Amino acid sequence: MIAGSNCRINIWHIDYDPNDDIVGGAVTTGSLVYQNVYARFQSDREDMIFLQQGLETTRTFTFTVFPSSMNIYERDELEVIQPTDHKYYGDRFRVISVRYSDFNIRDPRNYIILHATRSVEAHERQ
Repeated sequence: MIAGSNCRINIWHIDYDPNDDIVGGAVTTGSLVYQNVYARFQSDREDMIFLQQGLETTRTFTFTVFPSSMNIYERDELEVIQPTDHKYYGDRFRVISVRYSDFNIRDPRNYIILHATRSVEAHERQ
């Protein structure tokens, strides 16, 4: 494992099928684009002001991904696949922002910082 990484992830590119389903809704499809990617997974802190007022906040997470030569976009999904005893093992996260480091693309210290939220499908078994 790369120093500092605490999990491995799969990266899925999410797209929409041009054909609608039976009731006219959009059908989401995905393609696995990267497998066994080293990553550092961290949960972001919530804003205490909102929590004290009783407002719901979106829980966000930060993934630091190695190497940075990958093409990752907003709306792509990340799936934690290792270690198998990880709290979020098998869960998916939707990327909300992508930030590249300022190192050269060929520099081995290069990385990508992804901010993500939990992705939960409403009707997984149809």
